Amino acid sequence: MAKNAHLYVLDTLADWEPGYLLAELNSGRYFAEPGTSLPVRTVGATAAPVRTKGGLRLTPDLTVAELDPADSAVLVLPGADTWLEPEHEPILAKAREFLAAGVPVAAICGATIALGQAGVLDDRPHTSNDPGALAQFAPRYRGAAHYVAEPAVVGGDLITATGTAPVEFTRAVLDRLGVLRPSTLRAWHRLQTERSTESFVALMDSLPTPA
Repeated sequence: MAKNAHLYVLDTLADWEPGYLLAELNSGRYFAEPGTSLPVRTVGATAAPVRTKGGLRLTPDLTVAELDPADSAVLVLPGADTWLEPEHEPILAKAREFLAAGVPVAAICGATIALGQAGVLDDRPHTSNDPGALAQFAPRYRGAAHYVAEPAVVGGDLITATGTAPVEFTRAVLDRLGVLRPSTLRAWHRLQTERSTESFVALMDSLPTPA
């Protein structure tokens, strides 16, 4: 598995929203193919460091101009308070390029509003924090007929989620990528939601046996 996962980083990035997903992709600890992973590389509007909501200083590995869908397994767009600033328009155009190339784009919380404003949600099943929020903050949004009131929605290669559903977001992206056994993914989700000993045992039992 030679490709990377790419995370767009911007000021006020909501650290907790992509956290579950990034940990599983980068570590590959539960992947169906032992010893593989999708290393996470960060992408910025520029090469300048950004500051997350949690106060972390992140320096992008590459810029939007250097990002190529052919080198990526998924583009992750996290929530942030700064999404509607003009400097992020290039990554929204890049998201369109990813979707046209059949490479998944996964957006959560504020990133879904930015995609709505950019017209990316107009003809695809999607969700967001609230349809009213889309109407208010993304006046160019025309996708109300495709809005689905669920924590996470998969619309082909586009995965969207509300800001309160990082676990469901992670499950949807891992499912779309097909990197976990179905039984492992079910057990992983069960562990995150039940937090029981039985669910942890089920997760361990679902893993492939080392060669």
